[in-house]
Amino acid sequence: MSPCSGLLIRHAQPHDWQRVTAVMPQWWGGRDLRVMLPSIFFEHFRTTSFVAEREEELVGFLVGFLCPTHADEAYVHFAGVHPVWRRAGLARDLYGRFCEVARADGRRSVRAVTSVVNRDSIAFHQRLGFLLLPGDLEIDGLPATGEPSVPEGAIVRFELRLDDLAAPAAAPEAATEAATRQTEGRG
Repeated sequence: MSPCSGLLIRHAQPHDWQRVTAVMPQWWGGRDLRVMLPSIFFEHFRTTSFVAEREEELVGFLVGFLCPTHADEAYVHFAGVHPVWRRAGLARDLYGRFCEVARADGRRSVRAVTSVVNRDSIAFHQRLGFLLLPGDLEIDGLPATGEPSVPEGAIVRFELRLDDLAAPAAAPEAATEAATRQTEGRG
């Protein structure tokens, strides 16, 4: 059984924005990144964004969208998991759901970024099969891209080719459970 089987994972709704942004500083170790996730994302990208709850407590989220400029790409803008739920397969499950949506829309790749200081996020993306994209800088041996909008001034960019790999998934049971929830109108 998947470790995420007791969770309700559903599409994000506008009212989720306050809950998500309220936990971000805690989940990011005191880094306040809330300004990078405006509420409009929860209005316009509901069908490509997910919220995970356990007994009505927020335990994870992923905000992503299908890129309107590049018809073969999808983009994960933000994803977070409560520290207690890390390494339980929840982030992998959320990314898997997003990749399924992207594939269903004919997208061939998923892109994401993270701060150069977020080593856990970098390692996580690499475990999922994301490749590091070239940048205009090198920081601590990583290809980075200057980005003045982030506190650290640089990001690491990733790409996952959907036609090369199976979409990330927590476990086969998770996909079956997700299909059941969708069929029953719970997803």
